[in-house]
Amino acid sequence: MFWVLLLLLAWAVAGAACARLCLAAVRAAAVPADEPVVHGERDLTLYEAAFLSGGPARVADLTLVSMARQRRLLLAHTGWATVVDPLGRDDIERSVIGAIGPGGQCRIQPVRSAAAAAGAVRGLADRLVRAGLAVPDEARTTVASGMGQVRAASVVVLALGLTALLMPAQSEMPRHLIALWFALPLVLTLSCLAIARVEAHPYSRWASPAGQKLLGALSEDSGGSAGGGGPAGGGGPAGGDDRSYLTSIAVRGIRAIGEPELRAAFTHRDQPWRE
Repeated sequence: MFWVLLLLLAWAVAGAACARLCLAAVRAAAVPADEPVVHGERDLTLYEAAFLSGGPARVADLTLVSMARQRRLLLAHTGWATVVDPLGRDDIERSVIGAIGPGGQCRIQPVRSAAAAAGAVRGLADRLVRAGLAVPDEARTTVASGMGQVRAASVVVLALGLTALLMPAQSEMPRHLIALWFALPLVLTLSCLAIARVEAHPYSRWASPAGQKLLGALSEDSGGSAGGGGPAGGGGPAGGDDRSYLTSIAVRGIRAIGEPELRAAFTHRDQPWRE
């Protein structure tokens, strides 16, 4: 009857992992908001849309593209960024220029990383969390960790079941019935993962449910939903087509870049012989 002990262990592992994931999802869903957010009464800036769609890295990419389209930054297809106008129009643009350095030229990849980690982007994230539009770091990582534990529990249950089946017969219980008993906790973990993909997965990303509603409206009408205070907001208003284009990049990322050379600047990878 040693297989019964293995079965109890399998249930314990599966139950504990699924319970942790459920608790994490509930905590992530209860994102506190200092400012009530009502759909239709608040417009997202381009920076906010970029953060809610792709996090700090998306904000850095959007800023680089915006400055490049305004000819204040040159992004070469070889992966280099060159400052043309050293005067940033907001804190995030100044973070990008500062990341490039006093020489005025730097590889794009380090600039993206440094700008994404800058204090200006962290401040943007804090404001979105306080408004209830973004998920706090702790809640997001907790859900991701919970899903990882459930995946690990599935492997453990499967391993325990195989161990029980490979052991010499210690009872009159047919092996197919033993396999059926171990299939139950395995089904529990797999079902929990499937539900998490539908229910908990939105909370593991950057936007809270309220933030995702605003992003949904922005995606439906990319030309008119993004408010000011974002890229291309200074030095004259951006045209409707340009704002729509930047909104698409904020929501979809660099894959929405239409210019082949500009897209190559972001996708370029250094080769060892080029160093």
